[in-house]
Amino acid sequence: MPSSQTLSRSQARRIALAAQGFADKPHTTPTMRTFQRTLERTGVLQVDSVNVLQRAHYMPLYSRMGAYDTGLLHRASSGRRDRRMVEYWAHVQAFMPVELWPHMQWRMDDYRATKGSKWWGSVPDGMKEKVLALVAEQGALTAREAARSLDDAGPQSKDHWGWNWSDSRKTLDILYMFGELAIAGRNDQFEVAYDLPERVIPKVYLDVPTPTREEAQLELVRRAVRSHGVGTARDIADYYRMPVADTTRALDTLIDTGEVERVQVQGVRRQSYLHTAARLPRLITARTLLSPFDPVVWERERAEAYFDFFYRIEIYTPAAKRIHGYYVLPFLLGEHIVGRVDLKADRKNGVLQVKGAYAEHGAPVETAIELAAELERLAGWLGLGAVHVEPKGDLTPLLAPLV
Repeated sequence: MPSSQTLSRSQARRIALAAQGFADKPHTTPTMRTFQRTLERTGVLQVDSVNVLQRAHYMPLYSRMGAYDTGLLHRASSGRRDRRMVEYWAHVQAFMPVELWPHMQWRMDDYRATKGSKWWGSVPDGMKEKVLALVAEQGALTAREAARSLDDAGPQSKDHWGWNWSDSRKTLDILYMFGELAIAGRNDQFEVAYDLPERVIPKVYLDVPTPTREEAQLELVRRAVRSHGVGTARDIADYYRMPVADTTRALDTLIDTGEVERVQVQGVRRQSYLHTAARLPRLITARTLLSPFDPVVWERERAEAYFDFFYRIEIYTPAAKRIHGYYVLPFLLGEHIVGRVDLKADRKNGVLQVKGAYAEHGAPVETAIELAAELERLAGWLGLGAVHVEPKGDLTPLLAPLV
């Protein structure tokens, strides 16, 4: 690492991308070992229900490993004995390494203390006991299965999004947030199946002493700064959605132990923190598309500071007001984000639809050629036989003849 306490934006970018796995030597065929290495780099895989292209948690793995067998993710997130990751509210709803389950107990306790009275007030007395008894007896259940078993049809009014759920559905979610149930998996309709933690979490992680709040937060901050490589306290706090004050205290401890040092990043006003074991590669040779929920870009202020990339997801923006499109993926080439592309998988016709493609300011002349190659790789991974480019965006005239 450089001896100077000031990093250029290029150095910060390369450190950040290396920390996220973009400097790892690729495996010709990604294996479970590749998967594990990638999970250790990212720390969490955000889960989102939008499936216009591919579900969010699959994409960061693709961006780092290339075309991989998604069965690796299913194996890593199922069963109990060999389970490697589990869903919880780690960043937001996300897969996290299963060994972090004990380190989320403080968050579960906080939810119980601050939300418990309000949340339990939204369901009838006795519903918690009924739901727990049902899951204990029948095993992993979706909300639909639980409602059917309990003859719980749910509310007739649909005027409140999200909590227009049946009482059993609310109860399952509350118990999950409090750690009294865990997510065993999801079915083909992406419905969550809830089960008792002792049937989901490997015994070794249930038997360890529960870390104190301070111990757990220290470990989460340690992992966050390792995954970011370099970042401000706000960046690092956002990784596991922790209070900035708690994050700063943990960073001070890690500075004392020599795991972290204070640095400045050119163009970033706030104090930055560097993991002392972070790599600074001479060159990043990445060529990939990033999910809107990728850790490289999910903290929008950081993406703008490091990559000069202003990014806002437009899924919830009315179509007429969208600037770039519904599901827009940044295009990473080398250490720079050089474009963005609005994509849709037309599974019925076997076509990857490019609804729009846009070059960033200063994008190199080879951007269209490299993007075309990446789109064909992505289409192949998704099992789509063709790429169709629609005439929207300044990059499409160059891109269309290449695919």
